[in-house]
Amino acid sequence: MARRSATPSAGVSTGLAAISAPATTTSSSASSAPKAVTATAPSSGNTVQDVVQTLLDNYQKATPQRTKLLDAFMAFLVVVGVLQFVYCVLAGNYPFNAFLSGFSSTVGQFVLTASLRIQTTEANKSDFPAVSPERAFADYVVCSLILHFFCVNFIN
Repeated sequence: MARRSATPSAGVSTGLAAISAPATTTSSSASSAPKAVTATAPSSGNTVQDVVQTLLDNYQKATPQRTKLLDAFMAFLVVVGVLQFVYCVLAGNYPFNAFLSGFSSTVGQFVLTASLRIQTTEANKSDFPAVSPERAFADYVVCSLILHFFCVNFIN
């Protein structure tokens, strides 16, 4: 029986070393040598509060008012959905169709609003070249009417 060694063969280790090692040039010039890219580590002075404050400052400065309005409406929908779920757990779900209708209406409206936000954000214009903000809003209104029509009919 042949005994297998625990060390990898020389060809495998050389191949892995060749892949992971950076390529170097044989030029004597120091300026032509490849430069290593290093990520800057966050300073130890940054706290979670500093990071959150920076995030909020950038959001306030760089986000258009229309997008902030959509974000506020989405936050409202999350609060309403959580309240409906908590009420269902605490008070019971006797008219279960009513709970399902209200909760699915909230979730569906959140999804439609997130879609509108994605389509109207300036950074995503290259992803939706044929969709104008007016067209996206018209689609949003029509889909919202259809969603709520089904939810109201589900109640009975």
